[in-house]
Amino acid sequence: MGRGKVELKRIDNKSSRQVTFAKRRNGLLKKAYELSVLCDAEVALIIFSTRGRLFEFSTSSWYHHI
Repeated sequence: MGRGKVELKRIDNKSSRQVTFAKRRNGLLKKAYELSVLCDAEVALIIFSTRGRLFEFSTSSWYHHI
């Protein structure tokens, strides 16, 4: 069977929140890449951290739109 539901709430500890953000960001960027390859889809993803840093992924044809 699958996993149970996880309650989503803000992580209070700042350092734990940053670590979780980094791990999930990398996972999300990987999923965006996989979606573009497997489905031949045009994908653009923009992520801003709490510190205001920009992280992005886009397929080559979408790069000039971002």
